[in-house]
Amino acid sequence: MLKSEIRIQALKDRLAISQSEYESLNNGLFNQFISLDFSNLKTLHIFLPIEEKKEPNTFLLIEWLAKNHPEIKIIVPKADFETALMTNHEYLGADDLHKNLYNILEPQKGIVHDGEIDMVLVPLLAFDKQGHRVGYGKGFYDRFLEKINAQKIGLSLSHAIDKIDDVNKHDIRLDFCLTPTEIIKF
Repeated sequence: MLKSEIRIQALKDRLAISQSEYESLNNGLFNQFISLDFSNLKTLHIFLPIEEKKEPNTFLLIEWLAKNHPEIKIIVPKADFETALMTNHEYLGADDLHKNLYNILEPQKGIVHDGEIDMVLVPLLAFDKQGHRVGYGKGFYDRFLEKINAQKIGLSLSHAIDKIDDVNKHDIRLDFCLTPTEIIKF
């Protein structure tokens, strides 16, 4: 399938999930996440969920990290839609977040982080068995990921599709993808 077709179907499927199923899927994803090895992590980039699109609830992961690994610096993105680039900001808590014009939560006062990042939790609508992902189509994460040397982990509430037919040279492959039932290594 083509990314444009996958994007439409994946979003439709995600929006059809009931609230109780959504919570159950997020709990499964959380259980996979906490089984990862955090021993050598200093900095972790994590996206903030767009609730109305039923993205994975990364606040569960952030809260767990803050409690169990306070030594890990949590970085969250802020998007510039004119340049299609992101900046990374230190996460200061929910009180520092504000929705932008696209209903995406973004930090307001968090200090810009220009240093190393050890792990990136990558948003996606779908992913295939080769580790390629389909996002919303703006390329923010591909541009960001091509410039850093970090472990790239997708978070998905659904299983892998067989193949994305129109992968291009700018698409950055994931190293792993977490689903509610498994951790897939590529």
